[in-house]
Amino acid sequence: MAVTGASGAVYARRLARGIVDAGAHLHLVVSPYGQRVFADELGVRRLTLEALLGTEPRSATAYSYRDLGAKIASGSFHTDGMVICPCSSNTLAGVAAGLAGNLVTRAALVTLKEARRLILVTREMPLSQIELANMLRVSQSGGIICPASPAFYLMPSTIDDLVAFVVARVLDLLGLPHALSARWDPHARGAQPGPSDTEAASQD
Repeated sequence: MAVTGASGAVYARRLARGIVDAGAHLHLVVSPYGQRVFADELGVRRLTLEALLGTEPRSATAYSYRDLGAKIASGSFHTDGMVICPCSSNTLAGVAAGLAGNLVTRAALVTLKEARRLILVTREMPLSQIELANMLRVSQSGGIICPASPAFYLMPSTIDDLVAFVVARVLDLLGLPHALSARWDPHARGAQPGPSDTEAASQD
């Protein structure tokens, strides 16, 4: 997992804890601006594994952003996938262009070349044609663009509810188990039956 300099530190913190809670080993890389986002948004001045996970680190390893000799920079080191959360537009551009000047983009490119799952949790809005083109290029290379777009059909009442929804979708993409609420169930909410397919088509 990588954390870069887009707003959304709460997503990164909840996702890291979800990965560890699922029994997976967390390999963490944080960019300098990712560190700043944690300081600005959560008041975490020094982002350690303890600060991120809220407990003594278990099944987690942190790497330096500049350490291109780290084991996750090699395709010979097996992982189940990689997620960049949040993913800045700069990091998106680096992955799309195939640049490997830091451990985040290097590990991402290794993930793609090894045909493993790469998930980019982008958060910027609105999007320029440059960013859209970069997203398309990453998607065509096998990556998954997963914008941090929470749904409202679960009737969220807190910010944490919105965060949990996004994190649940990312954990689903990683194939990791969780107990976060993210499933659409019209009966659970007492939703009224919708129109028939024919009626719905006539109303579109």
